[in-house]
This record gives sequence, structure tokens and C-alpha cells, in this order.
Amino acid sequence: MSARLRQIHGGWGDHIRVTDAPASHSLVVYDGAVTRVDLDTWESDLESLLARVHPLFYRTESRTHAERYLRGLLSSLQRKNGWTIAEHAGEPEPKALQRLLNLSPWDADALLDLNREYAMEHLAHPGGILVADPTGFAKKGTRSVGVQRQYSSTLGRIDNCQIATFLCYVTPGRDRVLIDRRLYMPETSWLADPGRCAEAGVPPDLAFATRPAQVIEMIQATRAANVPFAWFTADEEFGQNPGLCDYLQTNHIPYVMAVPKNTRFTDTAGRTRQCDELARRLPPNTWQRRAGGIGAKGFRVYDWALLDSADTDHQYLIRRSIDNGELAFYHCYNPARAGFADLVLVAGARWPIEECFGSGKNEVGLDNYQVRTWNAWHRHITFAMLAQTFLAVAAQQTKKGVHASRTARTTRPTHPPTSHRAHPR
Repeated sequence: MSARLRQIHGGWGDHIRVTDAPASHSLVVYDGAVTRVDLDTWESDLESLLARVHPLFYRTESRTHAERYLRGLLSSLQRKNGWTIAEHAGEPEPKALQRLLNLSPWDADALLDLNREYAMEHLAHPGGILVADPTGFAKKGTRSVGVQRQYSSTLGRIDNCQIATFLCYVTPGRDRVLIDRRLYMPETSWLADPGRCAEAGVPPDLAFATRPAQVIEMIQATRAANVPFAWFTADEEFGQNPGLCDYLQTNHIPYVMAVPKNTRFTDTAGRTRQCDELARRLPPNTWQRRAGGIGAKGFRVYDWALLDSADTDHQYLIRRSIDNGELAFYHCYNPARAGFADLVLVAGARWPIEECFGSGKNEVGLDNYQVRTWNAWHRHITFAMLAQTFLAVAAQQTKKGVHASRTARTTRPTHPPTSHRAHPR
């Protein structure tokens, strides 16, 4: 196996580390022995993936630099940007890799499509869950595309940063990958300033889109690509957005989205109730203790209560901390009347995207870029997403005990059918 492929990280509790130790020495592994067959398989899988990436680039030099960049993102470098990856690859200077991100003629959206196809070949499931969430990238200065002083939940404060909205795909087995991204472009400080946008390479026809509108665009692209899924979930920013809720309901896409505590609804008796006020008056036997997923510290266990509304397609889920009684509230669009346990698991599927952000930034340099322009940002982010997908697939195959090398696929895969009428082919 190439020395550049130093780490296979499934994230989310499945961690396999490969060192550069000689073959005669023990390798450090998690959950089982890594054999030379494993190493050869991972290298073969990476070579097959690179063979699929190469046609996106017109020049041989660009193909070589793309391979070096992807391998650099998969390496054990602490910081992963043009400078460090160039040094890691033995390049005398970073100009070639910087040119790959800034100037070379290739389409980052084509790489995004490849990432989604590759993920679906291995992880597609009719019970999949789409998760949307924004994340912040702290930046200095004013020239990085989309940057301004704005609140970032990632940073926990108002700071100078870029914010991007991502779409994550989570399987019932809790494998998860990022499959789409949108850079949020502020309307007043950026899109109202054509000169500033032109300097950063922003497409002149780009229109302002709120983050919920960006999520609608990503779901539309996901459905057009025949990605199978059964649910959508997101946090309060999206759960209280009428446009996104209307889109999902119009297209019969079930969802479980967080909503504010003062959300009001009409109960089955025709009374208008406020979620937090009602939660305090629920009888003890209404609550059920269940795990909403598993995290780094084990199962996330809470007390949950489910409330019916006058509209039989809609329910409201309340989560209560068993430590301090803190409450969280969810609006469930549930036309098929899925069970209590299913709704809890969908609500818990929102955490995996946070873990995707964490592993993406820690393992494949999602936030390590030193670029300023529109094209360069999308190119780096998409390379990092592909690197993370490769690690997720490698971890999944390792968990399943699959050791057969995969050959390159040059045709579009056929995905499993969608799980409900909302997603026709």
C-alpha cells in the first residue's frame, strides 16, 4: 500500500490506523488484525477511485496533481493545504497544487456527482435519512469568498467566517457521508457588490439564497440522482421555515425537524397548545426512555414523549434530558404513521452530520484550505468530501469483512429503488 494512505477512518466509532512500520513489525489497529491483504485492498480501492476521477481532468499534469491532492488529504498530515500537501508529495513548491484549485479547467460539480455515485454504490439504503446542517469556517480578512462577521453555531459566537450548508446521507446502520454542499453568500455584503464578487470569481448570475432554500436545492438534486431515502431531518433553523416545510410536504417527504419551544399546534381535542407549556403537564407514563443514537461516549439516552395533533399527518416529539431535564422539541410530518421508535431514531440522526463535520475537519482537512475564490473553495471542499467518503466506504467494508478488491466502474450505477412515492425514478 502507498505510504501516503496512512489512515482509514470510518469515523463514528470505527477507527483503523495503518502505520508506516515495516512489514515485520506489528501494525496498530482497532477491532481486529490488519493484514497485508487489507492494505493491498485499500490501495487497490483507492487506485480504482482515482481511475474514475482522472477523466474529469483534461491534462495529464492535472490528473497527477489531483491524485496527489486526494492522497494528501488522506495522509496523516496535521494540516492539509496546498503547502503541506506539496511538501508531503515531494513537490518543490505548492504552485502546481494551487493551480489545480484556482486555474485548471475542471468542474467541481462533476466531482461532487462522482462522490455521490461512489457513496451510493456502497451505502445506498431505502431507509436512508437526509440530514441538513450549516457549519462555519473561521477566516481572517475580507477577501475569502462569502466571508463576513456573522453568527456561527460551529464557533458558538459572531465571528469573521464563511458558512456553508451541507447535506449528509445516513444509513440505518449509522454509516454517514456528506453528499452535497452550498456556500452561503450574504446578500448585502457580497451579492450587492458586483466588484467584490468578480474579484472572488463568484458567478455573475448567482442569486441570493437563504440556507433553507439551499437545502431545497440539494434535496432536489438528490432526488434527481435517484438517491434512495425515507426521511429528512434538520435543526430549528430549518424546522421553523415555512418554505422548506411546504416543499417537503408537497413532495410527500416525511421529516422530523427541531422547532422552538414556543411552537404552537392544535391537539386532537381542538385546543391550541404551546409545546413547552404542554411538556410540563404531561403525566409520567407519557414519557419513554430510549436511545436516539450512539455517540463518542456511548448511547445518547433521553426520555421522549409523542403528541398527536388535529392533523393526523403531523405529530410533535419532545425530548427530555435525563441529567438536567432540558427539553427539545420536534415537528414530525409522518403521513405513513411510522412508529414511536422510528421517529426517535430519525431525530437522533441529526447528530451524525456533526460527527461528519468533526471527522472531516480532523481527518481530511475539510477546513484546512488557504484559498479565497469561488472555484477554489468548491474544489477543495469537494476533494475533502470524496476523501471522507472513501474512508467511510473502507470502514464499512472492513466492518462487513469484505476484502475483495474493487475494480474501476466507468458506468453510472443503478441504485436501489426509493422507499416511498416521494422519490420516483
